[in-house]
Amino acid sequence: MSPSLNNIVSSLQRSGTLINSLIVALTISGQHLCSSSTFTCPCQVGKNFYYGSAFLVFPALILLIAGFALRSQTWTLTSEYCCNCGPPCRRISPLEQRLACLQFFSITGRALVAPLTWLAVTLLRGTYYECAASEFASVDHYPEFDNVTDSKREEILAGFPCYSPAPSDVSLARDEVALLHRFHSQMLGWILITLATIAYLVSRCVARCCSPLTPLQHHYWTNHLQNERELFEQAAEQHSRLVVRERIKKLFGFIPGSEDAKHIRIPSCQDWRDIAVPSLLCMGDNSQGHHYSFLGDKVVEENEEDKPEGIELENASCPMQVA
Repeated sequence: MSPSLNNIVSSLQRSGTLINSLIVALTISGQHLCSSSTFTCPCQVGKNFYYGSAFLVFPALILLIAGFALRSQTWTLTSEYCCNCGPPCRRISPLEQRLACLQFFSITGRALVAPLTWLAVTLLRGTYYECAASEFASVDHYPEFDNVTDSKREEILAGFPCYSPAPSDVSLARDEVALLHRFHSQMLGWILITLATIAYLVSRCVARCCSPLTPLQHHYWTNHLQNERELFEQAAEQHSRLVVRERIKKLFGFIPGSEDAKHIRIPSCQDWRDIAVPSLLCMGDNSQGHHYSFLGDKVVEENEEDKPEGIELENASCPMQVA
């Protein structure tokens, strides 16, 4: 990859454009797959509206919830600014509150990408809307329905999405009603896209106007948060591996992958009881943090010189030695 192309990709990744584009593409693909393989209008009175509306709204709600749940920034804001179940929280400055609000709006905007894409694409296709609105079509101006009872009319209207081809006596009404529903659905889709575009532009302008940071400070702050998260994850992974290696060595006497296994030991029953309950980090009132893992730090290192030759095996009933 050329340096210029690499810089463009890195810039898109930092701005979120690349991720949003992937989300839009995946949402459109999922919508096409869902429409072609799973959706079939029931064409029954009282069921078309609920079934079509469910396919139109419920996936959008699921995508919205997933958009919030799959972002680590959501849980960071929740734990730092919203959750009061833990120890007394530190004092939050007005600047931090404003930055947290800006970050929340940023998370919300990105979480809305997938559900708005789903709604826009489904409305432009018109299949779900046609099924949901079929029972409520007005056919009073068609002479074919003059002598039809209300119950029979509802049954005929509910079957419009499934008539392919339609019966000759209602074919004209069915085709015109289908075109009218597609028109309404596509108009709603374009209105939604227009409103979402305007809302995005206005929110960006308001966020920049209300931000306590200058553009350069905002750029620096964004990069600072990203670098802080990446470096912390790398340091946490390396630190936890070192700590776990020491715990494993105290428990079993050797480290996995080590060829030197002459100090191997068999954990006693007390050792297994000590590591049976997980311990949490920094949950007490004391300033010393608790241990990271379920292995704890209660495995006592024994002096190998005072031990007899062989490995000591202990169980709940009695100790024994293996030469």
